Amino acid sequence: MSRLPALFWSLVNVILTISISTYVFRWLFQITVGWYLRRKTAARRSLVLARVKLEESQLQLRERQSPNSDDGEWEKVEKHAVGSAPNGGEADDEWEGIIGFFHPFCNAGGGGERVLWAAIKATQKRWPKAVCVVYTGDQDTGKEEMLARVENRFNIRLHPATVVFLYLSTRYYVLSTTWPRFTLLGQSLGSLILVYDAFSLLVPDIFIDTMGYAFALAFSKAFFPNIPTGAYIHYPTISTDMLSSLSTSPTLGRGLNAGTGKGFRGLLKKQYWHLFARLYSRVGGSVDIVMTNSSWTASHIRTLWGPARTARRKPHPVTVVFPPVAVDEIVRSIPLSPESEKERHPTILCIAQFRPEKNHTLLLRSFARFLASATIPPKEKEKCRLTLIGSVRDSSDATRVYDLRLLAHELHITAQTTFITDASFPTILTNLRTASIGANCMWNEHFGIGVVEYQAAGLIPVVNNSGGPKMDIVIPWGEWEGETG
Repeated sequence: MSRLPALFWSLVNVILTISISTYVFRWLFQITVGWYLRRKTAARRSLVLARVKLEESQLQLRERQSPNSDDGEWEKVEKHAVGSAPNGGEADDEWEGIIGFFHPFCNAGGGGERVLWAAIKATQKRWPKAVCVVYTGDQDTGKEEMLARVENRFNIRLHPATVVFLYLSTRYYVLSTTWPRFTLLGQSLGSLILVYDAFSLLVPDIFIDTMGYAFALAFSKAFFPNIPTGAYIHYPTISTDMLSSLSTSPTLGRGLNAGTGKGFRGLLKKQYWHLFARLYSRVGGSVDIVMTNSSWTASHIRTLWGPARTARRKPHPVTVVFPPVAVDEIVRSIPLSPESEKERHPTILCIAQFRPEKNHTLLLRSFARFLASATIPPKEKEKCRLTLIGSVRDSSDATRVYDLRLLAHELHITAQTTFITDASFPTILTNLRTASIGANCMWNEHFGIGVVEYQAAGLIPVVNNSGGPKMDIVIPWGEWEGETG
């Protein structure tokens, strides 16, 4: 019995030694990796800054030689006054560091990309000397072509000198097709490979994720704790609604995994999702600034990330920042009046990326059922049209559009259905001007930029009664007390 206290304290010493050794090893590992990446990318950082200055001087020279050129148009936007700080140092407006935007699919042309480009434009207005580095996997698109498409698709014009694209070679690891099993976990782990690829190219002064790769932000905070991180979340990787959908009937239209939680495999899937939700929650606690695109997204992120953020004493709350929508441009281009309404046709318009969760299949089947209704006169049916507008990111999206065309053929609605891929902004305006109804079928759409565009153009929105459209957009007049998107 007398030896028990000695054994107890020996055990305590062993545990403490292991714990301290583990902590010291982890700390040394983090410091070493961070130091290695900074040293590795120092030369490229100098090269990037030198190239930005060269492009800036070339643009200024071109502007002086051609006063009527469009190169100086970006300077006409409103800017904050530039001045000196009280202590004689540089004011915030004169900050000229590097902001890294992690957006591996920046050429996709969807609502998430509109947020990215609008964020860069806002950065250029607020900090004209800051360099905006976009980490992207779109290796087949050069800078000039990329910025031209941004202006054509979103009507957003950027100052090219301070925009730099760094091309990632490991985007394959975040594709869903790479991980046919354990997709959520696989893509999250794949994002760690991808962000290491990004930091191997250049270590930024501020790191912002605009696609939802929370694990990438955790990597940054782990190896570069002094680099501020920010997240703009369009859709939580996993949510309580997703967990509950496993037990619902597939006929209710609650996502791609509705009803898959039944049986033994379903039980295993539930456990896997719950474990992943805990991991996702812990990772989210490391992010410094968190913004979401809707009240629905914010509610889920606060539930998932809130406890971890509180434990880490993060001072900034999760904030809703509605995504940018071209409301002003639409209102100017499509004035609502009795005369303009005469231009409208019995057309149903859907503006949404050609992705599985957008549920275009439901819209096609519903349109076919509508045309088969005996209550509609034949002459009126012939006038009805369905127009689907969306961007195509890759070959899988192109295949999806092909399959939808086949479905339209099988439903005998090909003559009255139009598919428009990668439409320009003027094309979108034309369709908004002439359509009567705007439809979206996605369950739990995180926000719904297209729905706001429908309303701005005077269309009647017909959308799923869930997510962002239900909570923030298609609401009774007078029910919303805050600012709208």
